[in-house]
Amino acid sequence: MARIVGEVMTREVVRARRGTPFKDVVRLLDRHRISGMPVVDGDDKVVGVISGTDLIRHQAGRSPDGRAVTARELMSTPAITVHPEQRIADAARVMERRGVERLPVVDEEDRLVGIATRRDLLRVFLRTDDEIRREVLDDVLPRVLGRTALEVTVSVRDGVVTLRAPGEHGAELAAAIGPAYRVDGVVGVVSRPAPTGPSRPSGPAWGPAGPAPGHR
Repeated sequence: MARIVGEVMTREVVRARRGTPFKDVVRLLDRHRISGMPVVDGDDKVVGVISGTDLIRHQAGRSPDGRAVTARELMSTPAITVHPEQRIADAARVMERRGVERLPVVDEEDRLVGIATRRDLLRVFLRTDDEIRREVLDDVLPRVLGRTALEVTVSVRDGVVTLRAPGEHGAELAAAIGPAYRVDGVVGVVSRPAPTGPSRPSGPAWGPAGPAPGHR
């Protein structure tokens, strides 16, 4: 089963209010040894995010009038958020695409319930090739291909899944690429025709994870 954000997020979240002064924001980041945090309103709804980059930008461009600056003026908006039930792999791709280090986790009413850092989300990619291969073989292929799954061999190396099947099953094999890519820990999927003729193995399929269970 694909893991979700709620399984890895931190529930105790350091946060700022819109009126939190600049110096208090700096103190919070330093005290908790973090590089950023969400900004919430009076109902704990996420309205923005402050990062160390935002603070540096303020210091570099501040005016000499001595005016007090608060989180409202420092934060980046809108905040990029995720929900607890979202798949970890999908959230990690959002993080990578948007170039952020953390994602506030919100409920259906946008109230802050946790935070997921890059480190939290990337834990999913520590799955072994054997774990990935077994999920593709035992869950993905039977669900997507039915009995044709018995014609497919699977190997996994460094998170890259290779699917092989006889040429006549090429179109069906293509349908399995997307679902296999969505398996936690997968970094790529390729499909290739299975060897034909005398060189084609007649026994169980072998890959980096060893022999497949059953006749695959």
